[in-house]
Amino acid sequence: MIIRIVIGLIFTFGAFAVGGRRLFWLFKLIRSGKKDSTRKSAFFKRLTTELVEVIGQKKLLKKKVAGMAHAVTFWGFLILGFTIIEAWGDLFDRSFAIPIIGHWAVLGFFEDLFMVAILVALLIFSAIRLKQNPKRIERKSRFYGSHTEAAWLVLLMISGVLISLWFYRAAQVNTNHFPYGWGAFASHLLADALHPLGTGVNSVIETVALLANVGIICGFLVLVVYSKHLHIFLAPINIAFSRRPRALAQLGSTPDLDPENMDEDTVFGAGVITQFSWKQLLDLATCTECGRCQEQCPAWNTDKPLSPKLLIMSLRDSLFKSANQILGTTDNSEANDLPSLVPDVIEKDILWSCTTCGACVEQCPVDIEHIDTILDMRRYQVLMESDFPTEAGTMLRNIENRGDPWGLGASQRTQWTEGLDFEIPIIDGQIPDDIEYLFWVGCAGALDERARKTTQSIARLLHQANISFAILGQSESCTGDSARRIGNEYLFQMQAMANIETLNGVNAKKIIASCPHCFNTLANEYPALGGNYEVIHHSQLLAVLIEQKKINAGTFKAKVTYHDPCYLGRHNRVFDEPRSVLDAVDGVEQIEMHRHREKGFCCGAGGARMWLEENIGERINMNRTAEAIATGAEVVSTACPFCMIMIDDAVKAYQKADDVKVLDVAQILETSSEASDLKV
Repeated sequence: MIIRIVIGLIFTFGAFAVGGRRLFWLFKLIRSGKKDSTRKSAFFKRLTTELVEVIGQKKLLKKKVAGMAHAVTFWGFLILGFTIIEAWGDLFDRSFAIPIIGHWAVLGFFEDLFMVAILVALLIFSAIRLKQNPKRIERKSRFYGSHTEAAWLVLLMISGVLISLWFYRAAQVNTNHFPYGWGAFASHLLADALHPLGTGVNSVIETVALLANVGIICGFLVLVVYSKHLHIFLAPINIAFSRRPRALAQLGSTPDLDPENMDEDTVFGAGVITQFSWKQLLDLATCTECGRCQEQCPAWNTDKPLSPKLLIMSLRDSLFKSANQILGTTDNSEANDLPSLVPDVIEKDILWSCTTCGACVEQCPVDIEHIDTILDMRRYQVLMESDFPTEAGTMLRNIENRGDPWGLGASQRTQWTEGLDFEIPIIDGQIPDDIEYLFWVGCAGALDERARKTTQSIARLLHQANISFAILGQSESCTGDSARRIGNEYLFQMQAMANIETLNGVNAKKIIASCPHCFNTLANEYPALGGNYEVIHHSQLLAVLIEQKKINAGTFKAKVTYHDPCYLGRHNRVFDEPRSVLDAVDGVEQIEMHRHREKGFCCGAGGARMWLEENIGERINMNRTAEAIATGAEVVSTACPFCMIMIDDAVKAYQKADDVKVLDVAQILETSSEASDLKV
């Protein structure tokens, strides 16, 4: 008994000393990041998130086989936590049982059930690993670039924990020290096989297996804190402090650009690793390298250098490599000369490849906020270094000088109304009481020839439904979305403050937006700067008007596939309304693309990529359009002017423009309500 106590305590104190030192080092390293005032969500919101994502394993279960195997392993170790208590108790007392519940047959049953279930899950993990052999992993695999070398060691150690547990429990049955009766079916089954060996041999098996169990658990704890499996400890913390909901829609921070609050040391964005917030550093340490983000990333899938996973891994490696400098534990006189994030850690082409579509954030099972990290690096490059793609400069100058990315100016913002057979009020002063909605047309909706047709369709449908609405006309200006996503926070806030002053000046309350980027900015990002409005996307309003029978959908005979705009769907969860508009139209046969709804594939225009050249790899809009055409659809429908422009350009590049039409859901609805089928 003394020997097992001594050996067990050596294992325990050794693991806690080595592992604890590492955890304290990580704690100091992560706390070295900047403060983050956006992490003050209510306790019950955090608790709900923990229950859904950690206990419920919601995101992991999106991949059914691997997700269920992981969930069984996770849930199993929650139950097997009782066996860990029992193991340490057995070091001191061979007949130890947890007070009150320690002899319950049902507890013994569930311990054995999950012991067996986890062993089955490990076989599934092994099969996945064999299929994804590191030597055969290609770029398209989500495990490409991951540290897979330790995977077998982890599986082996978990197996060792379970097998040693099984043997010492079975031996306990034969030495009459086992606290459970019939419920522990697996333990009793193995005990029957070991029974002929006699009590003496079973006593030895009990001690050896118990010490092996304790030793492997201690070794596993040390391995976890020194490997990517650190997420076992950090994931629940990272998830608890993630932004709700999903860290999408609005960005995590809105820098204070008031000159009175700046000094010579003020830095915008992140140029070195210590300029990230503590939550961003926690993100880096939490990454599981599962590659779910990489698998869905439109940049990576079209042979761009950006992989959200590899970006996070590179930043994490830089963080750990610079730890001594950050924590001041080096004698190097250049301790403060940390490497520049761009280009020393992250190449420029990686940084500018992101479309901010949100697929990475949506898929990440531990709630890493990739977009915020990328945008912070962009902010630094633009505001501190004046280093950004050349063609972006034209877009930024146009917004600053002319109020729109094309540089066409305010005088053309009402030209789209000229083809209408009714008048649309243009607000000059406050919005009259008899006007229900302000229609925010957006730059594309007012100035792009193709998008204007959608704007006209929306206006005619609203007029048909007797919805009173007005526009700002020449008083409307770019919301600044593209400026913010490229990293020019200063220009974004200039645009935002001017627009908020205009909207507040006319007493705007309810706003219709046809562009998801405008919709997202008005609804989710202007509130931080004092602009609070009820904003609805045109597809949402049309769905309501159809339901209220204020618009009567007619017939439109065509096979239609709907493309989810990222900033409408994934960022703002508007998936059903555009589809319900199409469903209401007789003759429409909806065909879903393989990648749709939460897994919808970007058109390539987001993140200000609309205004940048795409010279690396396959064009994203061509990839998406190829998928749409492969469905056999006669019409590709969407609810975003940027998506329409990108997909329409790609359709024309693939084949004649008359073969496949690209239409907004509003255009399809209007055509059907006029009882005239579109010839496709």
